[in-house]
Amino acid sequence: MTGSGAGGAARLLARLAVLAAIGTLLVLVLALRAGGLLILGAGLLGLVVCAAGLWWFLAHRGALRLFGALVAVAAPVAVLVYFAYDGLWLAALVLILCWGATLVCARAALRRSVAARPRRAVPAARVQRPVLIMNPRSGGGKVGRFGLAERARELGAHVLLLDPSAPADVAELARRAVADGADLLGVAGGDGTQALVAAVAAEHDLPFLVVSAGTRNHFAMDLGLDRSDPARCLDALTDGEELRVDLGDVAGRAFVNTVSFGVYADVVQRPEYRDDKAGTALSLMPDLLVGDGVRRLDARADTVALAAQQALLVSNNPYGSPDDLGASGRRPRLDSGELGVLGIRVEGAAQAADLAVRGSQSTGLTVMTARRVEVTSDADEIPVAVDGEALRMPTPVVCTLRPRALRVLVPRDRPGTVVPAPPVNWRRLIDLAVGGPDRTSGRRTHG
Repeated sequence: MTGSGAGGAARLLARLAVLAAIGTLLVLVLALRAGGLLILGAGLLGLVVCAAGLWWFLAHRGALRLFGALVAVAAPVAVLVYFAYDGLWLAALVLILCWGATLVCARAALRRSVAARPRRAVPAARVQRPVLIMNPRSGGGKVGRFGLAERARELGAHVLLLDPSAPADVAELARRAVADGADLLGVAGGDGTQALVAAVAAEHDLPFLVVSAGTRNHFAMDLGLDRSDPARCLDALTDGEELRVDLGDVAGRAFVNTVSFGVYADVVQRPEYRDDKAGTALSLMPDLLVGDGVRRLDARADTVALAAQQALLVSNNPYGSPDDLGASGRRPRLDSGELGVLGIRVEGAAQAADLAVRGSQSTGLTVMTARRVEVTSDADEIPVAVDGEALRMPTPVVCTLRPRALRVLVPRDRPGTVVPAPPVNWRRLIDLAVGGPDRTSGRRTHG
């Protein structure tokens, strides 16, 4: 879509969002006699009680955990029953639909209003001695299912297949490949393996090839690669272009996605986590949140102090918003030269409810960007999860970024990235709707 076409679509969506918001207000006013304020009050109360129930479920065991689960389920059910009993269900449904349309149109408008930033890709010369390291167990066996080793060899690559029964030092394998004359390093495996080999490629200023053969493939997704067909990533060997992206560093170890401290890092240290993620997390949460195993971390992100955090996540470039940190989360850029920082401090049901209602405006959540993050603790050594890998590191742990240090070879024909929707900013949205200047948001810091 052309710039003018995208701008026109964004303006139309912004106007629809504003109209839907006005419609929501009108429905609310007209519903006052039918209990419009009661609808809002009951809905807000249900959300608060549900969040409190979830906190009790996560932070306790036994009868209190069961009680929390019942409260978390019963709260929204009770709200629906109340609406039906008092005849408010139709007004509530219309309000929900109007407000839902408002948010959908607003996010779509703001996403389209963000000018698509062209990737700084340059044509890549044909490599002569590419070496690819492949983990046959990664992603449930994608290397074998998609015939990646055979396809890579057909394209002239030397393939090093890892032996699942004999764990190997992949960084050392990469260094040996460079010493033997490799002019490209690549990995078909998870993000943790990708990071280790990427560090060697960056050290020798060699192009690096990402093959999306892991489980989630966050790095591949943000590079715009095809995650449904890893074999397409190999097309870069014959028809590729090069991107320069940032490479994260945590205590001298490279990372391509995230570094986690606190609760999540503690959970992934357990051997049983790989086989039963949900069960392990639930069994450990009470100790990690309020029990004897609770650990608070202090951090400094540039000049901003973050005290007594329960969980801290540092990402190689920021995600689009706190909502973009899940399994489908995306980073709009990988070359901004900044770390994303997200800190969580929730110590009770009241703060959990505040977080559920206010989101990123809550005092329990800090969202910002930084160029350097230093994490400290009373302990001499703390658990750290680096791209999902469980490690332990001596404190203080310092995270930095090496701007544009990694040369990534990607296929010229690839799906591309999706621009995440920015947080709903009503001033920007109204400016867009009336055709005024677009005010971009700067760094966001809450907490």
